[in-house]
Amino acid sequence: MNLNVEDKVFLLAGASRGLGYAIAEELAANGAKVYLGSRDTDAVSQAAQTLSEQYGVVSDGSELNAADAASISRWVAAARQRFGTIDGLLVNAGGPPPGQFNNFTDGDWQDAFELTLMSAVRMIREVLPDMQAARSGAILTLTSSSVKEPIDFLLLSNVMRAGVTSLAKSLSHQLAADGIRVNNLVPGVIYTDRIKSLDSLQAQLKEIPVEQQRADAESSIPMGRYGEPREFGKAGAFLLSDAASYITGSTLVVDGGTMKSLF
Repeated sequence: MNLNVEDKVFLLAGASRGLGYAIAEELAANGAKVYLGSRDTDAVSQAAQTLSEQYGVVSDGSELNAADAASISRWVAAARQRFGTIDGLLVNAGGPPPGQFNNFTDGDWQDAFELTLMSAVRMIREVLPDMQAARSGAILTLTSSSVKEPIDFLLLSNVMRAGVTSLAKSLSHQLAADGIRVNNLVPGVIYTDRIKSLDSLQAQLKEIPVEQQRADAESSIPMGRYGEPREFGKAGAFLLSDAASYITGSTLVVDGGTMKSLF
């Protein structure tokens, strides 16, 4: 399948590693120009260099604190100055801390609001002038299974990520006439460094080999295995590409069949 992303410019938040990087890598593999963002400037520089060397594309990036409005503005402005235009955006930010309702103060709720919901609002608002002027563009939010099946110990994430999903759905209607598509992408358990670390921690707590911990976890997935980053990256790159030109307002789940909800 031809994604038709060659020489197009994509901004990807939280993309120095993990799921965001997987999407950036797939776009780069198909000839796109990518601009990465992360709080870890060294990791951003290294990731961008790796993509440029491996795929022969123009790749760059800069510091991005998703919870800070000024940082988001600087990041988008730097990408615009570097490339002159913006064709696609991946909205991605770390999740708020776990806990139960009685654990959280007003400050905790406000921090989660700024990090998870307002980061999406602000990133989208910053790139819209470019996309509306071009009358084309794609926006993809990287979210969580909690938007369909709330997770008991992730109350802050349940609430804020559901807001992001609702935002994307609303904007998909408002921006369709401008040629701009907006979708959501939900990961299951994808075998990133974070999952490796969690498996190792759980194995230590249970005093079992890490291979057994992984096997136990994979047994709960209908497909019987963790997803690979490249598999997830392909799904994200597809939704950001012209190959998905008639898809907007949708939430795609990449989880090996784990979720049981119908919609």
